[in-house]
Amino acid sequence: QLQACGGGLVQAGGSLRLSCAASGRTFSNADMAWFRQAPGKEREFVASSRRGGSSSHYLESVKGRFTVSRDKAKNTIYLQMNSLKTEDTALYFCAAGTTLILSSIRNPQGYPYWGRGTQVTVSS
Repeated sequence: QLQACGGGLVQAGGSLRLSCAASGRTFSNADMAWFRQAPGKEREFVASSRRGGSSSHYLESVKGRFTVSRDKAKNTIYLQMNSLKTEDTALYFCAAGTTLILSSIRNPQGYPYWGRGTQVTVSS
């Protein structure tokens, strides 16, 4: 089970930190990722932490502003979001998968485990 939290309402330029805690099993050997979905839009890859923490990957538009990290001991993944923009407004989901190859990490279909979303709203 994955449980995401940390969303909220923030002004443009502000920061939020999302957390996603796993329970019931360990995801230390899984790719863990953040996706987001704005109203009327497709679910979009935001960032991921490769299994074992070997590498991180980002949506181009969040590079330099968002940082993904994971705490293996706590079985938790984080998304630090700085310099937030109104276009970052969306429902954010965390996901995990154990069989992803590098070329598929941005595809939501590769992740069988999903948490409930947490809403991030950025006001102008």
